[in-house]
Amino acid sequence: MRNVDAAGLGIGDDHPTRIMGVLNVSSESPYDPSVFADPGEAAAYVDEALIGEGADIVDVGLESANKRFEVLSAEEELERLDTAVQTVESTSGDAVFSIETRYHEVAEAALERGFDMVNDICGFADPEMPAVCEEYDVAVAKMASPPDIERPGAVEETPWAARKSAEWAESADYVDQVYEALQQNGITDKTIVDPAFGGWSEAQTLEDDRETLRRLREFRALGRPTLISINRKNFLRSVADRSTEEALPVSLAATAMAVDRGAHVVRTHDVAETVDAAKIGDAFRRRLVADAEVGVEELDVTDPGELRRHAAAAGVEIDPEQRVRRALRVTGLDEAERERLEAAAAGTDATVAGADGALVIGTPEEITDLAESAEKPALTDALSRAATRSR
Repeated sequence: MRNVDAAGLGIGDDHPTRIMGVLNVSSESPYDPSVFADPGEAAAYVDEALIGEGADIVDVGLESANKRFEVLSAEEELERLDTAVQTVESTSGDAVFSIETRYHEVAEAALERGFDMVNDICGFADPEMPAVCEEYDVAVAKMASPPDIERPGAVEETPWAARKSAEWAESADYVDQVYEALQQNGITDKTIVDPAFGGWSEAQTLEDDRETLRRLREFRALGRPTLISINRKNFLRSVADRSTEEALPVSLAATAMAVDRGAHVVRTHDVAETVDAAKIGDAFRRRLVADAEVGVEELDVTDPGELRRHAAAAGVEIDPEQRVRRALRVTGLDEAERERLEAAAAGTDATVAGADGALVIGTPEEITDLAESAEKPALTDALSRAATRSR
């Protein structure tokens, strides 16, 4: 898993879950407590209710992404940027400031004027967006979306699926399409992936969102940190039959679950409470890393679907009937050591595939046997510890 540096803020497995608070300077945004037109009032809100309550990142929206509203042009977003910039300049607290936009022109203008990060709600539908983020060397959250700059998050229509076989298109479920959408137009070195919770289209069902949360660990196979935005979302409210105003407890329960399942950034309007929920998720998450000279990472795999996703990323086919086993990513191997592990795995049900970043799959017993075949003491120790840890 690649960690991302967002203006000095570490995001990824090696860091605690980061909290992204929300500020809107868009009059049409539906959540009134976060909407401001006056930069002074907005800055006070950021200092007191966001940074003051524990937000690591402040995400500033220039327009509502709600599909009921007309999409603003880049020029119209730029007209609102002054308020956002004046807010950042008036804020006294310390945080990473993210600009939420779909346009590379807006992202570039915001970065030029003091913003630290980009939140692209259209998933690089603007093909110039990755280049801008790379030029300024900034972190960018990429939300799953069609390659359509006017339809953020609406992943039920997937024209990019034409690259796949007809059989894939026939069998692909919603989570498959979200996963595929996150890969369109590439991923920068500092990309954070966002699976797009929240009814972005008429075709997206509550069960689609629930299935995405159940299978959140699969997105770890992309090798990038994950951002989630589930605060008071309908797919959670409907479970407990709660209104938006009553939905904070269900949001917090889901936040702790999401952190355990791989979320690294949580976007929220309820900062103080979400900080606590994320701490619980961090304290009990099953994501374990065995540090060593060669680098042995235990992947967070709990079902065959997650195992197949990691295997596919490494170019390996896994028997769909294969039971869940330990999965490790090993980096820093020289060719001789990798070949030695492959030879030890031959004739067994264990798998060793790939070069640097090799995927090792097996039962604890099989991985222990592989460890004994290694000649590097650091590799032997790391594999043995990963094999014998409790889950």
